[in-house]
Amino acid sequence: MEIKKHFGVYAVCFENGKLLCIEKTTGPYQYRYDLPGGSQQLGEGLTETLIREVMEETGFTVRSYSNPRIYDVFVREELINFMLHHIMALYDIEINEKASQVNISETISDGVNDSLGYVWMDIQKITEENASQEVLKVKAELLGFPELDKTSYMNWKVNDEKPTSS
Repeated sequence: MEIKKHFGVYAVCFENGKLLCIEKTTGPYQYRYDLPGGSQQLGEGLTETLIREVMEETGFTVRSYSNPRIYDVFVREELINFMLHHIMALYDIEINEKASQVNISETISDGVNDSLGYVWMDIQKITEENASQEVLKVKAELLGFPELDKTSYMNWKVNDEKPTSS
């Protein structure tokens, strides 16, 4: 079985029991809640990627970042004959504004990102059925049970309908 690697930089913004998430529109996390973030552009540093991705996917600007850490997961989608080794650099962030500064639909139509915009998800309502592996890792960490070892999802289901937040 082939193993593909993906490295991304992601933001963790947790306030009042809620985690800042985005609603994914494509890929293996389609119709799931994910962390704002993504791949580096050529020549871009980790924190530059963090700041750019948060703006593109949520419209928020980053005021500060701290607590860098690395997690990884192995994901094999249902009926697919390769596995993804997803390596993620996470940073805790604080945002400048309480309201988004960018119209997300404009960045989607320009092909800049795959986010429908942001949502503040109650940490208790995050499940394996409605969230990406990054969000599940962060939930475990925030609840005091960090999963430091390799985590494998051997039959990951790509959702074909939007999750409900209720």
